[in-house]
Amino acid sequence: MELKKNPKANVGRNSSLYFAVGLALMLFLTNYAINYKTYDKEDIDIGMVSMDEELEEDIPLTEQIQTPPPPPPPPAAPEVIEIVEDEVEVEETVIESTEVDQETEIVEVEEVVVEEVEEDADVPFSVIENVPVFPGCEKGSNNEKRDCMSKKISQFVNKKFNTELASELGLSGRQRINVIFKIDKTGSITGVRARAPHPGLEKEAARVINLLPKMKPGKQRGKPVNVPYSLPIIFQVQD
Repeated sequence: MELKKNPKANVGRNSSLYFAVGLALMLFLTNYAINYKTYDKEDIDIGMVSMDEELEEDIPLTEQIQTPPPPPPPPAAPEVIEIVEDEVEVEETVIESTEVDQETEIVEVEEVVVEEVEEDADVPFSVIENVPVFPGCEKGSNNEKRDCMSKKISQFVNKKFNTELASELGLSGRQRINVIFKIDKTGSITGVRARAPHPGLEKEAARVINLLPKMKPGKQRGKPVNVPYSLPIIFQVQD
């Protein structure tokens, strides 16, 4: 059976395409309507901008200060040439010749004796060859005499030092006094110096050291020398 209706005259054959195009058009119009903004004329009126007024600037005029040139140097004083009359006779010094000939008598020179000057050199107590000898430490080796001397000096200071002086001076706790002195070439005590927290303690330490007995002087290479000696005095103040 043959179709009587022309297929091209069928309106519904492209309905899905028309529907998609119409839907896309509606979505575009809806999005444009939502994002569309309007502004008041008063807000967008920015007026006239005059570029000429902005470019015109007042440039201040700077005045160049001209420093005056330095004054010319004063004229040099004319040289005054003073003529002095040559009235003084100058004696010429005659230098005699030191050359000798065979006829010159040779004078014998006596033997020149050079005297040795003894220097007061200080030799440390720890390296001296023969240490000073404290009374009662005459026996033993050099090291034994050294130990005996240190022990005797410590005992002497502990016996003579007034430890109650620190309490009278208002001091408390542990006190340390550093004393330095010399045993000279005669065995006497010289050059006593003390350092302590209070001048009163320094004075007391110097007094006690000066009471040390005379010793046999130390020797270096067989000659008496000065021997420095340092002694720390440490004690605790009883509260």
